[in-house]
This record gives sequence, C-alpha cells and structure tokens, in this order.
Amino acid sequence: MQQNTAQSNTLTRTVPGMNCQGCVKRMREAIQAQDASAEVTGFPADKRLDVTTTLSVASIDDALTQAGYPPGELPAEHETRDEDDNAKQPTEDVSSPARQGGKQVRLAISGMTCASCVKSVQKALERTQGVDTASVNFGTHTAQVFGHVDESTLIAAVEAAGYSAEPIVDMRAAEDTRAAQEARLYKQRLKGSAYSLALALPLMLSMFFYHPHPVGFGRFFWLVVGLLTLAILVFPGRHFFVNAWKNLKHHQANMDTLVAMGTGTAWLYSMVVVAFAPWLPEVAHGIYFEASAMVIGLILLGNALELKARGRTSEALKRLLDLQSRTARVIRNGEEQEIDIDAVRQGDHIRVRPGERLPVDGDVLEGESHIDESMLTGEPLPVKKREGDEVSAGTVNGKGGLVYQATRVGADTRLGQITEQVASAQNSRPPIGELADKISSIFVPSVMIIAVLTALAWFNFGAEPRVIHMLVTATTVLIIACPCALGLATPISTMIGVGKAAEHGVLVRNGEALQTASKLTTLVVDKTGTLTEGKPSVTDAEALHGDTHTALGYVVALERGSEHPLAAALTTYGEEVGATAADIRGFDSVTGGGVKAQTADDQELLLGNARLLENAGVDLTSGQATARQLEEKARTLVYLAVGGQLTALFGISDPLRRDTKTAIARLQRDGLKVVMLTGDNPHTAAAIAREVGIDEYRAGLLPEDKHAEIERLQKAGEVVGMVGDGINDAPALARANVGFAIGQGTDVAIESAGMTLMRGSLHGVADAIEISRATLTNIKQNLVGAFGYNVLCIPIAAGILYPLTGMLLSPMIAGAAMSLSSITVVSNANRLRLWKSQQAPASSSANQEQPA
Repeated sequence: MQQNTAQSNTLTRTVPGMNCQGCVKRMREAIQAQDASAEVTGFPADKRLDVTTTLSVASIDDALTQAGYPPGELPAEHETRDEDDNAKQPTEDVSSPARQGGKQVRLAISGMTCASCVKSVQKALERTQGVDTASVNFGTHTAQVFGHVDESTLIAAVEAAGYSAEPIVDMRAAEDTRAAQEARLYKQRLKGSAYSLALALPLMLSMFFYHPHPVGFGRFFWLVVGLLTLAILVFPGRHFFVNAWKNLKHHQANMDTLVAMGTGTAWLYSMVVVAFAPWLPEVAHGIYFEASAMVIGLILLGNALELKARGRTSEALKRLLDLQSRTARVIRNGEEQEIDIDAVRQGDHIRVRPGERLPVDGDVLEGESHIDESMLTGEPLPVKKREGDEVSAGTVNGKGGLVYQATRVGADTRLGQITEQVASAQNSRPPIGELADKISSIFVPSVMIIAVLTALAWFNFGAEPRVIHMLVTATTVLIIACPCALGLATPISTMIGVGKAAEHGVLVRNGEALQTASKLTTLVVDKTGTLTEGKPSVTDAEALHGDTHTALGYVVALERGSEHPLAAALTTYGEEVGATAADIRGFDSVTGGGVKAQTADDQELLLGNARLLENAGVDLTSGQATARQLEEKARTLVYLAVGGQLTALFGISDPLRRDTKTAIARLQRDGLKVVMLTGDNPHTAAAIAREVGIDEYRAGLLPEDKHAEIERLQKAGEVVGMVGDGINDAPALARANVGFAIGQGTDVAIESAGMTLMRGSLHGVADAIEISRATLTNIKQNLVGAFGYNVLCIPIAAGILYPLTGMLLSPMIAGAAMSLSSITVVSNANRLRLWKSQQAPASSSANQEQPA
C-alpha cells in the first residue's frame, strides 16, 4: 500500500463512465487500495467524484483508469479544496440538468435468439469507440448505451455483428411497436408450428402402422415427404438457417446454429438414404424427416408460448407509459385549445376538468380539487390541492376544476423520470447474471464440440448401427442444449422485480442495488423526515433574557433564508406571532450546528444546538431545567444566544409517522437490525427510539459522523442500508451498500441512493427488501434450472444411458425439452407478479393532505 504523509486534500474528478453508486463503490475500492483512509463520494448525475486523500491527482487518475473508469476533464468550477473547507461543505446540490460525461442511447435490437446473441451484441457495442458502458437485455430485446457516441455508429456496430438495431426515441411508441411485433411474431410462430406438426404427427403415427422401405414405391413416398419437410425448413423454420448463416459469416454461433445444424443434418442424412438406399447397408436405412419437422414444430410452439409469457413481464412499464396523456388543454392568448402533449411548453397554462388525467407537472393557479396520486406514490387517498400546490403528470383530478402552470414537461416530468428509471433498471443486470453471461459466451461452441465428440465416440466405439446412432446422438445433443433458458434466467426476473417494486412506490436505480438489498443485515435510519413527518412545529418558546418578541425577531432574520425543516418551523412560528425580522449582518451557516451572525450593534448572534453555543463559550446553565423538561417530552431544542448570553430556548416537535412503529417491527421481523442516527440531542433521540422500538441509536451526529458510523458497521461485517431525505444524508447514502432516499427529499439525496421511495413510509423499505429477496431467489431458481437442465440433458442426449436402457433420446423429445426449459424459466419468473406486500392496510398513509 502506498504511504504518503502529505496533508489530506479533497480533489474533484469528472468520471464519464460513472452511472450509479455501484460504479462509485468500485472506484472507492480502487482508491482505498492505495490509501485506506481515503474518503470517496460520487455523484453519478454530474459524473463527479470527490476524493479526500493524501494521494496525488496522478495516483488517483491511475487508480481510476485501472478500475475501468478513466477520468475526463476537470470542470472549471471545481477547484481543489483543503480538508477544513470541505468539512464545512460536505456536499452540495449537484442535480444540474446539464449532465456531463456523455449521453444515454437506447436501441431496439432485432435478431437475438439466445444468451449468446446478447453477448455478441454487447461485445460489439462495448468495443465501439466512445462507449463507456453498454447493457443488452434479452427480455426486452433492447440495448442501453452510455458514452460519447452517436446512434448511427452504434447501429453500424450492431449490424456488423450480424444483427439489426434502431433508436428508441419515444418510449411509449417503442413499447407499442414492440408489443405489436411480438403479437405478429406470436401468430407467425403458432402458424409455423401448426404446419410443421401437421406433417410430423401423421408421419410419426404411420410408423406404428405402415413404414415403407426406401426402395421402389417407398423411395417415391419418402422423396415427397423429404420435399415437404424441406418446405418446413425453408418457410416456418427459415429464420433458424438465415440467422445461423449470418452468425457463421461473423464467426459466431448461437441457438439458431444448433437448431439449424441438428435439423439440417437429420434432413440431409435422410435424403442421402432415400437417394442411395439400394447401395447402403440395411442398418443405415434410418429416415428422420419426421424428426426434423417435429423439432421445428415444437421449438416454434415453445417460442410462441415464451413470447406470450414474456409479454406479461413489462406490464409495470406499460402501465406507467399509459399514465401519460396524449393531449393537453392549453390556454394561450386567452383561448383554450387542445394540443398534442409534445407541443406543451414550460409556462403554459393548462386547464384540467373533473375526472381528467393531468398531462404535465405544474403549480396550481386557480381552483381547488382532490387529486388521486396513488399511481405514483401508492397513497390510497386523494390529496387536496389548492392555489400554489404542486401537481404531477399522470395523476387523476377529482371533482373540482383546476388551472395550473406547466413547470416540467415531456421526459422531465416526475412521471417521465420514474418511467425512465424503471426502464433503465429493467435493462440493467444484477451481478449474479454475470455467471450466466460468462457461460453463455462459450456455451454454443462447447455444445458443438460435445456433439462432434459424441459422434466420434459412437462411430468408433458405439453399438451397431453405428452411423445411425452417431447421427441420432449428435443431432439430439445439438437440439437439446438451450442457451435460451440461460439468457432469460436473469433479465426476466429482474424486469418483473423492478416493475413490482415500482408498483409499490419503490424506484430501483439498477440491478446491483436490487441484488444488494437482498443481503442487507443492518438498516440505518435518519430521524427527521424518515421516522417523523418531517413537518416540525414550535411547541415551546421561552425567553431567558429580554422578551420573546425581540428574540423571535432575531430568529426570523436568521432563519428566513434556510430550507431546513427546523428553520421553517421557527420562521413560521415567528411570523404567526407577528415578529418582525431584525437587522443582522455577517450571516454564516455552521454545518451540523446552526447559524451565526451579528446584530446591528455588533453583538454576536448564535442560533442552533447546544454544541454550537458551548463551542462559542456560552453558559447554558440558566436554561438547563427548561431544556431537561422539554427533552423528556421528546422535543428538539434550539438555543438562541445574543452577545454571548443565552437569551431564548425553543422546543420543536416533529410527530412520528403514523406507521413508523409497525414498519420498524416489520423490518426487524425480516431479520434487519435497525439503527437510528440523528443530529438531535440524546434525550430526544432516546425518547423516539424507545417509542418506535429501536434498540440502537446514535445522537448529536454531524453528516460526516453518519458516514463514519456506516463505515464502522461495514467494517464489522454488516451489509448496511441507509434511509434519508436531506442533503446532509447524501454522503451516508452514497457510502451505504444500498441507499434508500425518501422521494419527497432533496434531489442530491435521491441521486446518491440506489433506491427511491415515492412515499415517506418505511414500509416502502421493507417492500423493497422483500421484493429484492424474492427476485434474487427467483433468479437463482432460474439459473439452477437452466444449468441443471443442460448438465442433466446433454449427457442423456449423448447416450450415456444407452448401456442401461438400450435406448437413445429421440431428437423430437429433445426439441420439446428445449422449448419447455425456456417456458419453465419464464413461467417461474412470472410467479413474482403474485408477490404482495405485508403492509397492513391501515398504515398506508402518513399524511393524506401532504403533496407527494
């Protein structure tokens, strides 16, 4: 490990390839391998990495490059800060709409038939210059690419690999197109299966009654059957051979290669027998036309059933897309007109009639109504909206009429962002899928080698008729192997799991967060806004020197520019009692403490917690008795000192969420240790912890203390989840193995988290963890089933049981088994759709009047 005694500096690097907190984790590990004490915080939205370390910039850049995340140019506005400066500002709002580090491109991919295809397309995209990351989803037949690269270059790369692609511009249109294509393909596969089986079944039945020998009239009969079988291969089975040829030209192999080789070999051998039967030995007169037709028919039937089952996996995304209105009623120049949703602009005034769905986000200008937001937040009761309140696209207006001003339109609406995140998460892959990826990359070539070895073994050592046995076993091995099931095992379950989470108000950022959430052992929760409503109010105000009105004048002046919940409570209280803001100057915010300034006559003003005043040398003795009484009532204390003397004391109450206690109990039943970390005083923290049933808590913490506490838990072997909603929670959310951000929280907290809760209830965390566990269990079942199927079936297809049974597996049974394996994987994944939350109905909403 590199040792460096230089002073720690906080360096900021731009990393174009950073897309999630999983990337941050890998970069953190790479840097800490050289400096174990380094603190690394990433902001994927802005492609920004803050590193507090003794390492040089060159060393950091080298570590990042070796980890696969080469840094880009450093933005001019970010300069090196020393450690002290950084302590004052541990984080800042980086949720800028102008994101650096490239763009995201989505492509619809055609021609993929199995996991090997996915690997080929992904490699082609990853090798394209300018691509940072690429993810290909077999379940949706889409690709998601991040980087500095245009769509035409990506499409050319996919086509060069033997597949076709087109950009996805409108997600709803793309989903409609995909659904229509799958419906059309489903009918084609069913029709092709019917034609194939219509030929194969009578041939199979005829074997029990009349099986003509391939000589004399029998040769003519089998020639006709051979031509009919060729028609099956050329028409219903055409795509197997076309795709196999494309792959051959690109030196690749996939499921189509196996099917084409198996059925083609069986047909070709049978035609050779028909043509040269008189000159061939009797034992070589086996004919397998019905096997070729039956295999094509069964695989097409399996494909059709798989398409049908697979179409149900993206229902959550479809429902989100269906929430988007296609038109809006806009008021322009005093005239009301209905226009296409894409024509709505920010600032437009929009009228919504009773019962209509809101087209875009905005602020209410006129009217009053109740709006059903359950489709976005999961809250069952309508929320009252009046002038000045925010409203969201996709929600449904009640009985009142509203006019509101558009603030966010198109993909920038809350619904658009949710839809985007669900689509991105469904396209991502959990780390557990990497095993299937590695195996699928060598699977088809391995199967072909096994088929050749099987043929050689039977030809050299097998029982008579050797040629027939060689043909049957090699063909059966080629057909029974199923990379389809491997390719579907992870993405299908991930899609349904992410969709199910979205239905319950949990937005999963990526597959890695989904997988890690299933392993959590400890959940760290903030107090304000997480366990409590996040709407504190002043319950007690006592002036220890001077009058309360004057003290409140200072308070209003100090807090009126702050967005902190306690500041808002103090300002509201001061304004309600008629306090007028005093003249102050030299305002300064103290992170984790409060604020300070000077009065007009140069007296020092301090407003904040006890630590802030004690550090400034203020004697708190005169307020101890009052403070103790308020702390016993679980009040948060705020002290005011003027000129070095304790002047006033305020008690602030933030009520618990209605369902916090039941949610904590549910999390504990799920095997999680719940730890509360708060900046509040120990007495209040103890009272809250006792009331909700939390055994372990830490009070009086600064933001960096929360970060350090999570590090301590992780070093003790815990897998830690963190729930928070404020800017001060962002470092801890980023440090946790999985961060859960409250949806009503700040953008930077949401950006730092792996999951976002659309409503404040901790039941959402329990839902997320339980869905994660169910999804990972389902993926493991799929992988075990897919691997187990191949491990078991390939040796049987090769004839390992022949010495015991004297029988070989028929290619027809192999074709049926191959199709059945894919259907089984998809059907098992669809069981996730039956998952139900354990949340009691009574605890569904903490505050129905609060806009989400």
